[in-house]
Amino acid sequence: MTRYIALLRGVNVGGVTIRSADLRELVTSLGFDGVRTVLASGNVVFDSDRADAAKLKRDVERALSERFGYEAWIVLITQDELRRVIDAFPFDAEDASRQPWVIFASEASAIDDLLDTVGETDPDVDPVQRGDGVVYWNPVKGTTVDTPFAKVLAKSRFKPTTTNRNLRTLAKLLD
Repeated sequence: MTRYIALLRGVNVGGVTIRSADLRELVTSLGFDGVRTVLASGNVVFDSDRADAAKLKRDVERALSERFGYEAWIVLITQDELRRVIDAFPFDAEDASRQPWVIFASEASAIDDLLDTVGETDPDVDPVQRGDGVVYWNPVKGTTVDTPFAKVLAKSRFKPTTTNRNLRTLAKLLD
């Protein structure tokens, strides 16, 4: 069995509302074990013995679209992959004055496009660093909509291809 984490994009914002109980019920109905949701922002953990992760991702996305009536896409990662993403966070995750974020994308080219668009950032104001399949971001608390990177990330062209999670939320997904 492999423990997977599905990060749903655009859930409980912008008119797409999925209750945690309904999400848990749907994923359980797909035959997965150990299903649990974390917070109300589209995070679900489950176990599966299916080896084809790409097909598994497509099946979950299709089920979400059919059940909740929206064009669903998810980031699907294993527990081990998530642990590596968290462990590789390049900034001081314990700095209480900062918000540690990880930006995931539907494909690597979306990360390239995001980083090319933002260009160089001020490391004191807007620390951004590419990781393995993610972008790490560590802005000062209270500035997550005001920094140059935040403004690029909020552009409509990135909304369909990116989803972000606070590092603390990701740690809860490992518990």
